[in-house]
Amino acid sequence: MKTESAIFDMDGLLIDSEPLWYEAAVEVFSPLGIVLTPELYASSIGLRTKEFVENWFSVYQIDRSLAPDTVSRINDVVIEKIRNKGEAMPGVYTVLDQIRSGGLKIGLATSSPLALIDVVVDKLGIREYFSAFNSAENLVHGKPHPQVYLDCALALGAEPVSCVCFEDSFHGMIAAKAARMKCIVVPLPAFRDQPRFQAADLLLHSLEDFDLSHFSPDND
Repeated sequence: MKTESAIFDMDGLLIDSEPLWYEAAVEVFSPLGIVLTPELYASSIGLRTKEFVENWFSVYQIDRSLAPDTVSRINDVVIEKIRNKGEAMPGVYTVLDQIRSGGLKIGLATSSPLALIDVVVDKLGIREYFSAFNSAENLVHGKPHPQVYLDCALALGAEPVSCVCFEDSFHGMIAAKAARMKCIVVPLPAFRDQPRFQAADLLLHSLEDFDLSHFSPDND
């Protein structure tokens, strides 16, 4: 089927926010006795804050009643950090221009809360490119479940099989493929050579490497 729509993940793909999420998690977790190394944090990339907190609370046997407040605090801290010092990932504006010039509709599907979507798209000045914004924040399941991608396709008026997704995380790639969408993945440098990312339809080192000819909207 002809590719008609492109759906982008947000954190670590459009905005260089993963280091800021890590900073926020360390600041909030440290008083609770949770020691989160960069390697441990990286294993949770792509999850919603809720699952992220629940995972590490389980590992460190922290009182689960503290989880909702911890989720809110991490979200608040990272929103402030991104508002103050968030920067676009290399190639963001070029790839959005290419996709739009190719006549595709563009959506955003993220595990992050809706409040952060507004901060990011306004910080980067990219709101005009998107026809739909979808968050998994209040869904029953987040990525790697495909629901947020399916919801975004519906909002764009597109069949899932006519969509191509841009992702940076393994959880996100699995969500896109489970939604029966094509997936272009741009992993963090530390994960770039992992064989599991070979499941993507196209693997890039950076959005700067994308060219519409790599993935023509007219391809079946």
